[in-house]
Amino acid sequence: MKEINCKLLVIGAGPGGYVCAIRAGQLGVDTVIVEAGKPGGTCLNVGCIPSKALIHVADEFEKISAFSAGSPLGIKVGRPTIDLGAAVTWKDGIVARLNSGVQGLLRKAKVKIVIGTAKFRDGKSVEVTTETGTQLIYAQHVVVATGSVPVEVSTLPFGGAILSSTEALALTKVPAHLAVIGGGYIGLELGTAFAKLGSRVTIVEAMQKILPQYDADLTKPLVSKLERLGVRILTETMAKGPAGEDKDLVVEKDGTEETIKADKILVTVGRRARLEGCGLEELDLEMNGRFIRIDDQCRTSMRGVYAIGDVTGDPMLAHRATAQGEMVAEIVAGKRRTWDKRCIPAVCFTDPEIATAGLSPDEARASGLDVKVGQFPFLANGRSMTMQAEEGFVRVVSRADSHLIVGIQAVGAGVSELSSSFAQAIENCARLEDIAGTIHAHPTRSEAFQEAAMKALGHALHS
Repeated sequence: MKEINCKLLVIGAGPGGYVCAIRAGQLGVDTVIVEAGKPGGTCLNVGCIPSKALIHVADEFEKISAFSAGSPLGIKVGRPTIDLGAAVTWKDGIVARLNSGVQGLLRKAKVKIVIGTAKFRDGKSVEVTTETGTQLIYAQHVVVATGSVPVEVSTLPFGGAILSSTEALALTKVPAHLAVIGGGYIGLELGTAFAKLGSRVTIVEAMQKILPQYDADLTKPLVSKLERLGVRILTETMAKGPAGEDKDLVVEKDGTEETIKADKILVTVGRRARLEGCGLEELDLEMNGRFIRIDDQCRTSMRGVYAIGDVTGDPMLAHRATAQGEMVAEIVAGKRRTWDKRCIPAVCFTDPEIATAGLSPDEARASGLDVKVGQFPFLANGRSMTMQAEEGFVRVVSRADSHLIVGIQAVGAGVSELSSSFAQAIENCARLEDIAGTIHAHPTRSEAFQEAAMKALGHALHS
């Protein structure tokens, strides 16, 4: 059995793990990273990146389809068709390029990459099964970054026509009828994309509304767009199981059952930590429900063992994992760091997009704050008008006494690109006057951010 000794061992090469390894390598830490699949993890291979590629394909197809029906822009084209197989090949090419890039960055940082399945023997040693045999890795510090997997519904086990997001992103034909179980961001992103590509989509959500983490003002434009796409939304409805041979779906609401036509059933009811098979039973780790408990330095209950990313629970966001990984690498290298989660921006890549940072008005009030709220609509924004994207708004939430900004939300086309500005404003303890007094380029959507701050101050210029 081959033996390797290192200062830092990272298990999992997702956005948290590979960034942790790269940063550690940059700081001169002798680092090994173990990955069972391809570098990049769920986000790069079967999550964030491929889903955004599919969303782009769907958006372009919708745009061209609208032109074929006649456009006020004066553009006329014939009725388009979609070769989803070709689109998937294009998407896979992007993923492959990014995979190669991650491997190159790891090598540049002098990180040793081991492809195989890791299993703990104790808190300082891990056995890795590779294609060429077993390797035993001893490390002073270990980072658990194994990510998450889709949650399976007992009556709708994955396989055949019942898909997780992974299989949905690999489809080479557009299903005529698609049922989506779960009205969270994954189900809505993919459901919207397939509706634009021509599927008849039904969203089945057990809660009272889709995207229950967002208030009604933020979700109203999205619901309107889904209705225009012909998407049927069933709330307070339970999915019972396939009607037969994995085809069609039986749902129940208020004690009444209904069969929903479905060639494919996409199950998106959440994700859980990927903990099975890595020997965690050999460790005495404190858990936080189904996730590993960590402190503000991502330390677990065992000395020298850290955990980052989805295995530590919500919010399951790639950029959260990346920030945690970078911090842990610097701690192992001897730097003083803590995890400050004052503001982690979140984006739902639906149509229109939703971007949030910090507290909503209701959350701020629930925490005991007296708040000022300013909201500016995109229908009064020149750039949005010229791009035929007038739905939505930017909303700023601040303390009433000091005008300190505690939250920012937006819904509209392209608002994902404003999310970093929102987070930066909160991280830098900006006040309403700071945003209102910052000159924003014209014409841009970002002007809505400035105008929302002005509105909260009582002197919006364009509304």
